[in-house]
Amino acid sequence: MTTLQSLKNAVRQRSIHVCYVDTGSCNGCDIEVLACLSPRYDLEQYGIYVHNNPREADVLLIIGGVTPQWEDKLRMVWDKIPEPKVAVSIGNCPISGCVFSRPQTLTRAPAKSYIPIAAEVPGCPPRPTEIIQAILSVAPLIFKDWELRR
Repeated sequence: MTTLQSLKNAVRQRSIHVCYVDTGSCNGCDIEVLACLSPRYDLEQYGIYVHNNPREADVLLIIGGVTPQWEDKLRMVWDKIPEPKVAVSIGNCPISGCVFSRPQTLTRAPAKSYIPIAAEVPGCPPRPTEIIQAILSVAPLIFKDWELRR
């Protein structure tokens, strides 16, 4: 890897663009993700920027257990994110289904059966600091040797 490629990857790791998708949650995790945007936690001080458009994202945050309506749509959203990309499951619902994963319910957990998941943040709901730490931990995975993989 050349010096220029190393420099590009180092800069990209400090500018992470995130899009989050609620696939059927109780809004507990959604509130915690929005708390990350508050002045107390301030995502932007870490170089993390939230977008509503998946075409501008590097990281997809999945919140909530996957419902039948989201089975196909989750894959479509994942395909719209340009390479390099990773997904992070936020909360117990996309990881295991939590309390909604019972017979005769409309929750199809885990989310990793639909798209590849790079990191999981357990909790019901997880703390904003844990969410921020998970996003920062996948940043090196996104851009490591990206110039060479292309």
